[in-house]
Amino acid sequence: MIYRETLDYLFGLQRFGIKLGLHNTQRLLERLDHPERCAPVIHVAGTNGKGSVCAGLARVLREAGLRVGLYTSPHLHSFTERIRVDERCISEAEVVCLTGALRQCAGDLPLTFFEFTTAMALHYFREQRVDFMVLEVGMGGRLDATNVVQPRITVITPVSEDHAEHLGPDLASIAREKAGILKPGVPLVLAPQAPEALAEIERLAQNMDAPVRRAGRDFHVVRRGEAFDFLGSGLRLTDVLPRLAGAHQRDNLGVVLAVVDLLREQGTALDEQAVRRAIENVDWPGRLERWPGVPPVLLDGAHNRAGAEALAAYLAECRLGKLPWVLGLSGKRRPENICGPWLPHLAAAYVAEPGVDKAVASEDIGDYLRGQGCAATPCVSPTAALQQALAEWPRAPLVVVAGSLYLVAEVRDWLMKNPQVSA
Repeated sequence: MIYRETLDYLFGLQRFGIKLGLHNTQRLLERLDHPERCAPVIHVAGTNGKGSVCAGLARVLREAGLRVGLYTSPHLHSFTERIRVDERCISEAEVVCLTGALRQCAGDLPLTFFEFTTAMALHYFREQRVDFMVLEVGMGGRLDATNVVQPRITVITPVSEDHAEHLGPDLASIAREKAGILKPGVPLVLAPQAPEALAEIERLAQNMDAPVRRAGRDFHVVRRGEAFDFLGSGLRLTDVLPRLAGAHQRDNLGVVLAVVDLLREQGTALDEQAVRRAIENVDWPGRLERWPGVPPVLLDGAHNRAGAEALAAYLAECRLGKLPWVLGLSGKRRPENICGPWLPHLAAAYVAEPGVDKAVASEDIGDYLRGQGCAATPCVSPTAALQQALAEWPRAPLVVVAGSLYLVAEVRDWLMKNPQVSA
């Protein structure tokens, strides 16, 4: 089986849709002799910041000389980005080989795409003899395919309203699903939360007798411009200057450092200087990522309300005035929920639908923006939208590309293939 055919098979599993539940994943892992037990696990749930936290944890553990398996979703450009060992993506040949082996083992199990790829990642990590696994929850937590593990530490990043059709109509319901990753006696590191989410998570943690390390109570992030100080129970770092931009990323990296603090207490050797180096060099493409050029381009996959507000807060800090934007949304997002926080920063919008089945119609976004007094131009594709924005705003301090991660991926791929744009 060649790689293209393998991807066709894997993405074809999406015909089973999103099927929340653990039964089929557990059955497949039993047939594989439980690869999920091969190494300690840090399990990360939440709505926003999961990927950045996972990337930070993997970087810290790798900097300490440990062999680390990292499983995240979705990917930007290649399926292979989802499964990494020591920051190296799984190879296409390895994907082909593992898919064939797991298909034979799965037999007639009706696995979804995410169930199959989760088992693939765990099996691969065992083959690679990793020392730690960092796993990002796909959706929710309680019934997510990754929730087959017995973690050493659980993490919940900020919870906000998203995927309500699967997780529940309000913040308490969504938080309850996210907190489904909690395990009896296993410590939880908890990012800053809205009051409704915090109350639900802490209630469930108490029922599980799971110790909680909570931001703002048990550890603190003190922002100092683009740098920050971290104050934990045993670990204290000052003037940490990360590569990741935005105040919300300081909070995310504070969560990483709280996990580091806890790991050190559990006996994992993590040198303070190595931790600092790792935190200051964490990279997570497509999230407040600046692409140099004239004008420069800012890429951000802010695809829900909380992400939109974080992007708006970052732009307010930058004080660049109103800017040209390339916009596109996917899923069941309502334009006013995502675009509303951006209105003070919008000079003009170039609207395009990302190349996915469930994209929000450009007309719907354009109608909303024009109703708010903002010029909105429909474009045939995200890359055409970017080219038009660059051509019509050559002296802008920044062109913002935001919304769906699929939109960001299309634009980023074009920028990589057209390096003269960033000359």
